Amino acid sequence: YLYPNVLHQLYWGYRESFLCIRLSFVDFNSFVTRTNTCGELRSAHVGQEVTLYGWIQYQRQGLFLVLRDFQGLTQIIIPQDEAHSHVKKLLSNAPVESVVRVTGTVSLRPPGQENPKMPTGDIEVKVETAEILNSCKKLPFEIKDFIKKTEALRMQYRYLDLRSFQLQYNLRLRSQIVMRMREYLCNLHGFVDVETPTLFKRTPGGAKEFLVPSREAGKFYSLPQSPQQFKQLLMVGGLDRYFQVARCYRDEGSRPDRQPEFTQIDIEMSFVDQAGIQRLIEGLLQYSWPEERGSITTPFPSMTYEEALADYGTDKPDTRFGMKIVDISDFLRRSDIQFVQNALSYPRGTVKAICIPQGVRYLKNKDLESLKESAKSQFNQCSALGSLRLESADLLEAAGLVLRNPTVFHFLWVVDFPLFLPKEENPTELESAHHPFTAPHPSDTSLLYSDPTKVRSQHYDLVLNGNEVGGGSIRIHSAEQQRFVLEKVLKEDSEVLSHLLEALEFGAPPHGGIALGLDRLISLIVDAPSIRDVIAFPKSFKGRDLMGNAPDYVTPEELEPYHIQVSWPLAEKEAKKT
Repeated sequence: YLYPNVLHQLYWGYRESFLCIRLSFVDFNSFVTRTNTCGELRSAHVGQEVTLYGWIQYQRQGLFLVLRDFQGLTQIIIPQDEAHSHVKKLLSNAPVESVVRVTGTVSLRPPGQENPKMPTGDIEVKVETAEILNSCKKLPFEIKDFIKKTEALRMQYRYLDLRSFQLQYNLRLRSQIVMRMREYLCNLHGFVDVETPTLFKRTPGGAKEFLVPSREAGKFYSLPQSPQQFKQLLMVGGLDRYFQVARCYRDEGSRPDRQPEFTQIDIEMSFVDQAGIQRLIEGLLQYSWPEERGSITTPFPSMTYEEALADYGTDKPDTRFGMKIVDISDFLRRSDIQFVQNALSYPRGTVKAICIPQGVRYLKNKDLESLKESAKSQFNQCSALGSLRLESADLLEAAGLVLRNPTVFHFLWVVDFPLFLPKEENPTELESAHHPFTAPHPSDTSLLYSDPTKVRSQHYDLVLNGNEVGGGSIRIHSAEQQRFVLEKVLKEDSEVLSHLLEALEFGAPPHGGIALGLDRLISLIVDAPSIRDVIAFPKSFKGRDLMGNAPDYVTPEELEPYHIQVSWPLAEKEAKKT
């Protein structure tokens, strides 16, 4: 028997082999009426009568079909004798992706017709009885990973896209990694899994928050962008070590690595320092790391914020390749190039460059023009050279030079961030580089009260292959210091945080923590182009649910209990559209 879509079979063989190794002791057939899954039958089952359920992956000329479920594929032989003519008619006419039940006997495939690329490739099931449980109408797209589908169509029919082998693999791997993380934190290190509220109130600083109306006139809940305050309050409450697979929300547009709602592995500990948090996370990732992705070496290297900016032009450097930024000021001081001399005449003026290895060989004139345009568009930005470094790497790899091995994982701690940064809209004012609860570096505490712009923080970021996958800090546990930061440095109204400030006055222990971006971490592990490929039901680029058409309009009558009224010109405009 010949199979179509050989690449599909090869891909599934690899994925299923992994799942069988990791899940070999799991009983997938408990509590259900099947005897086996479509991925577990082997030559040892020959002669057994089995009942399988699944979706029709492929059907050929009324001779056989391939049945698929979450674990794999099984070849089903359609009977050709007169006694089973009704079974033949049923299965031969069933559309692809219909859900069927088949009962039959496991037999070896004829010699020479085995498929070594399929885990079930030595056997087939000869059908005795069959039932179409649900016939499938015409599909909006073929459910095959190598068939190109638009992103909008995939999200509109997400329940169909979820049947693909890639998404099945991504979500199952994600589940296994989270389970291992729970084991490491709870069973090995005594962490307590605590759920924190989703409905809270607005807090100063940070990302924009979603507002939720309440039935109290003029009062709104806010969806938390992280459980930051609650995790600190749990430390005040004596929980000692907390973690949560936390849902978080930000009222910002989607990007390949960002969604309006996302998931963090949120962690907080009492009586801990920065080194302790780093050791915890290194051990957590090493313990939960999937075997087929190789091993990761600990401890992770560390780099200061200043070193990262100087050498890579970004605070999340991709260290898989060189091309560091170098200072060539001394080399050019004696040059007669006027614009270079002008730059060097400024206080702290420097000239920096990136050496592109084999650039002459690989980069064409159009590539150099592209780099020039990028440099112009990012003029006067600190991150300009960092962006050009990455763009140069993209151009080199597009030309055939491999710089970044997708199977290699380079973790890096970035530390010693500034505690405060000038606001973009008003550089004379300061904002928190991380968040307002971050403690100053012990060596810089006195500067907090004399020159806060020079204070380093106890903030640390975890970077993987040039992507920030985690961030945390040691917290301020003194109410007096926290009030000073809010009121005197950040010019914030501390009243909105009065509950936290009061809690810090009741014997708050020193504490610190971190949050890992689970979606981003998993997407890097599976080499997905977007975190949407590791989330079951993601939002679109504009933050919409294209499948359920959310957000949606509500009637004035539904809004009345919340004391909210939509502006009528908008309402009339939208009414005309519908």
